[in-house]
Amino acid sequence: MKCSDCNLCQQKKGSCITRFSDCGRVLLMGNPNVGKSVFFSRLTGTHALSSNYPGTTIGFTEGKMDYGGKTAKLIDVPGAYTLEPTNEAEAIARRILRDGADVVVLVVDATALERNLVLAMQVLEHDLPVVIALNMVDEARHRGILIDLPQLEKELGVSIVPTVAVTGQGLSNLVAKMEEARVSHLKPMSKEARWQAIGEIVAKVQTVTDRQHTLMDRLEDISAHPIFGGVMGIVVLIFGFMAVRFVGEGIIDYVTDPIFDNLWMPVLEKLNILLGEGQLRNILIGTLFDGKIDFEQSLGVLSTGLYVEFGMVLPYIIAFYSGLSFLEDFGYLPRLAVVFDALLHKFGIHGYAIIPTLLGLGCNVPGILGTRVLESERERFIAATLISVGVPCVSIQAMLAATLGRFGMIYVAAVYGILFCVWLVLGRIMNLTLKGYSPELIVEIPPYRLPSPGAWLRKLWFRMKDFLYEATPLVLLGIMMVNILYTIGVMEKVADFLSPVFEGFLGLPAATAIPIVMGVLRKDVAMGLLIPLHLTASQSLIAVVVLSMTFPCIATFIILWKELGTKKMLMSTGIMISAAMATGGLMNLFFKLIQ
Repeated sequence: MKCSDCNLCQQKKGSCITRFSDCGRVLLMGNPNVGKSVFFSRLTGTHALSSNYPGTTIGFTEGKMDYGGKTAKLIDVPGAYTLEPTNEAEAIARRILRDGADVVVLVVDATALERNLVLAMQVLEHDLPVVIALNMVDEARHRGILIDLPQLEKELGVSIVPTVAVTGQGLSNLVAKMEEARVSHLKPMSKEARWQAIGEIVAKVQTVTDRQHTLMDRLEDISAHPIFGGVMGIVVLIFGFMAVRFVGEGIIDYVTDPIFDNLWMPVLEKLNILLGEGQLRNILIGTLFDGKIDFEQSLGVLSTGLYVEFGMVLPYIIAFYSGLSFLEDFGYLPRLAVVFDALLHKFGIHGYAIIPTLLGLGCNVPGILGTRVLESERERFIAATLISVGVPCVSIQAMLAATLGRFGMIYVAAVYGILFCVWLVLGRIMNLTLKGYSPELIVEIPPYRLPSPGAWLRKLWFRMKDFLYEATPLVLLGIMMVNILYTIGVMEKVADFLSPVFEGFLGLPAATAIPIVMGVLRKDVAMGLLIPLHLTASQSLIAVVVLSMTFPCIATFIILWKELGTKKMLMSTGIMISAAMATGGLMNLFFKLIQ
């Protein structure tokens, strides 16, 4: 490894804080859900960053750790069940392993020894120094599973350290054993021979005794039940969504809004006076309403740009990722994915798509970022498009009552019903027409366990940090570009050009073209601009549905471009516009027929 390869040191090339020869490469490997992320957090602390493997969207995390008096780069390799790849993540894991390492820390789940030994033996056959962390030994003991460590070390030919990642038990011993990591005596063997060897090893080292079922055991059984598991999943989603809204709105009302109103607004008002009239003020501060700055509508980089990112979106990011991280560490997310897998597979995506879809109900930006958990490019495209078209963010939901409530709550409910139907139909169409593959859901169901508060907070910070680093520059740049286009009149000309389509095909007044086109900036703000137009109930419903389904807000639009690339983003946008116009046209025809 060359000095320039290490992007963790904060020094310029040639001036590393450690000697170049001391920079080692440590791989952290194991099956999914064996506790690797907790090990990584404890071993690296805050010295970590996330990135994608070159040429892919598969993410991995790398950090800096110390062992044996030297500094090493620790790479959290994507979780894999085998090095004979069945998905992209496993292919990346094999490629990273083949790049070599000074030490491989192999995390093995003591509660599922036989399955974990498949990957373990494949790694040991690569002639690299390995030390094994036999994790969750406390959970294994509770399940009546006893493992003969000396015999297992003899069979595998490497040092094995019993650990409990969530509490840190055995961690210091694991770091010490890294200096003694050695190459196993195991050699490459056929798949059949490997399975036979695994069976023989498990028979020698593992003893299982009877024990009584605990409350957690019974809860695990219920959540995996074909019927009760589905009911439990729906209840968890409903309460989870309510919790995200409650916490997110609470942070906005009591933290971010007071900060922006009481601390940031006076700064912008002074800057507004200092800048005076001119294009620079329009870009930084934005448009004034009744002589005042409006954080939601002014569209300045320093007003709306910062407020959208930190005042409106970040609170929901904190709320959602807090709940997501808890459910993930508790062990429920794999069960939730399995419950919804049968339904979602009909739309070309597997059960894990329920996670970004749920997040999209809070804000589409993290929802689309969340599609990274899906394995194939086809799945990510379908999920991101469905979120953009059929999943209204909480800001839009808040405006529905104001826009349609005066006609009766049945019109508000109709929006949800129509969007859900569109979500179903559009997902089915994309599944039948788009090329590519949607892999089957292969996921290990871990036991329920109470999360470690420290590990939970570290995971929350890593996820928030990734969102802020990736989204903030793009959101501010996008707000500035659209602001310029709006200032020079491009947006109004586009709306004028489209007005005949709105009048003829959608049955809407020409004036509705401007708010709907402005939806590219903020859908909720644009929805509010429909109120002064005095539309009929049917016209309001059509306008709201079309607005909800067309271009996502500028923040979502930019993230969509970043995640999918220019070509796929344009394709997704074309699908959005086509679906919105088709839905709006059918609604207009329906209302004409019943009149």
